[in-house]
Amino acid sequence: MIVVNARETVEWREGITVRGVLDALGWDYALITVTVNGAFVPPEEFDVHCVPDGARVQAIHIAHGG
Repeated sequence: MIVVNARETVEWREGITVRGVLDALGWDYALITVTVNGAFVPPEEFDVHCVPDGARVQAIHIAHGG
């Protein structure tokens, strides 16, 4: 099980990436900052950075507007 923002959960599966976690939650924000177990994951690594079982993920949408 992966815990996101201390309130959402995503079922862990072999090879799940940061992008897979975000997709499972239906999150497709253009500007989002993610850490996995406290380590920053740059957006260019979302498709390749695997998330381990039991991970704590923080995903923060960076709001913008005018």
